[in-house]
Amino acid sequence: MVGIALTLAWVGVGYRLVVVQGTRAEEYAARGLDQRLHHETLAADRGTIFDADGRELALTVDSVTVYANPREITQPDVVARLLAPLVGQEPEAVEDLLSVDGTFVYIARQLERADAEIVRAADLPGIYFLDEPKRIYPAGALTAQLIGFVRPDDNLGLEGLEYFYEEELAGTPGELLVERDPSGKTIPQGEYSVTPAEPGSDLVLTLRTSIQYAAEQALREGMERTGATAGSVVVLDPETGAILAMVNLPGFDPNDRTNLTPDQVRNRAVTDLFEPGSTQKLVTVSAALEAGLVGPYTELDIPESIEILDTVFQDFTDHPDRLSVTGIVAHSSNLGTILLGEMLGAQRLHDFMVGFGQGRRTGIDLPGEAAGELRPAEEWCVTTCVAGTSIGYHVSVTALQMAMAYAAIANDGVWVQPHLVAEVVDGQGVRTAIDPGSQRVVSVTTAQQMRLMLEAVVEQGTGSLASVEGYRVGGKTGTTKKYLSESGEYSDEDVVASFIGMAPIDDPRVVVAIVLDSPQDDASGGSGAAPVFAEVTLAALHQLGVPLDAP
Repeated sequence: MVGIALTLAWVGVGYRLVVVQGTRAEEYAARGLDQRLHHETLAADRGTIFDADGRELALTVDSVTVYANPREITQPDVVARLLAPLVGQEPEAVEDLLSVDGTFVYIARQLERADAEIVRAADLPGIYFLDEPKRIYPAGALTAQLIGFVRPDDNLGLEGLEYFYEEELAGTPGELLVERDPSGKTIPQGEYSVTPAEPGSDLVLTLRTSIQYAAEQALREGMERTGATAGSVVVLDPETGAILAMVNLPGFDPNDRTNLTPDQVRNRAVTDLFEPGSTQKLVTVSAALEAGLVGPYTELDIPESIEILDTVFQDFTDHPDRLSVTGIVAHSSNLGTILLGEMLGAQRLHDFMVGFGQGRRTGIDLPGEAAGELRPAEEWCVTTCVAGTSIGYHVSVTALQMAMAYAAIANDGVWVQPHLVAEVVDGQGVRTAIDPGSQRVVSVTTAQQMRLMLEAVVEQGTGSLASVEGYRVGGKTGTTKKYLSESGEYSDEDVVASFIGMAPIDDPRVVVAIVLDSPQDDASGGSGAAPVFAEVTLAALHQLGVPLDAP
């Protein structure tokens, strides 16, 4: 019996050898190789973001992360007391991390190398170090809402340009394929191959950091002077659609996002809606000029008031009973503008508003842009028909949308799509320039006439505080009651004050839009926003080297 058993056993072994080394040899060899092969991802270098002058606004640097293996730490309380001050944390919090049931826990992410070396020198048991890429933002809060930021764990773009251009910036990860023995050592002469990572593309912006800084300083001072709760500034080149500056306050520092709130992150210039008020008169008057209904010197009799449904419209500035169209703009006459709106009719005015970019996104390369609100013309009489819309009520816009409407007039009637990225430079150095779209809104003649009317606002009318020494400028004031979307009513106390203009008036190089949210002092476009416009415009013209043009 023993002999029979041994014989059967050897037969089984022989059969197994035939299977392993014969009929299924290739299968088992492949399984063994799979167990020895290790696939390791090679991270791609994330692209750098530069301003128009080559300054780095976002880049990736090496950092060191501190982690622990709690199972190697027998006295977590002692280690925590020694480690906590080195990483800037409370001992209790570190002890909790060191007491978890596991073999890996982060203690401090992405430290400066010098700070990590201090921890390393302490030579604490169970404490280890890992090199990690870290995204930093040299301009800090100055460009935070534009550039955005990435997720620390994997450098995935979460906000701003970092999010919008994630695919271009991220690049393509590579792969290391290596054959290792069970102890993890590389097997000589074993399988080994490398698929290199493709680095992410760099972004070159239209942004001029020097203008951005001047705009931020002017806005901050304006908010302090007026007590406004928030504000935005947009500076752009009307001929190309290039954004030269875009500032929002309050802001945040992307390098330290502790206690960050959604209000700090959002780019108000493209997300926040407001009713434009008198700045909308540019659209209404331009439409009347383009339609051939009036000319700059056509005179109209201005009534004391106009009643539409249950609303009585009045003017809030002193002026003669008879005004030219230029006078209507200079004196910001609501009643005169309403008369022009009535001449146009709802549908024709609506069509011009769409042409100027209202009720639709501009298409700027930033996430979260709002389209604004522009109802179909047939619905306007639910409120105050053409009258309210003519003077900037019952239509909602962003600061960027209004800046673009004025840019069309500055650019001889052509609306050019706004953009922040001038070109994308891939890992091989190939440069791809951005080609923005454009469309004609009004004729060259209408645009030129409108610019002279805007100059009259500054020279003779409500925008005197927007004057810029040495330059001929034009623009329009705007003051509206703040619409409270939560209640569907207008605030009894708060307003939105704005001023939008351009310079030099004959051949504008910049359009500047200022919006102040809920100013308490100087709470109007003329007294609150216009001085900020003057300061920003002067700085922008100087930075661009625009020669003086005022006599």
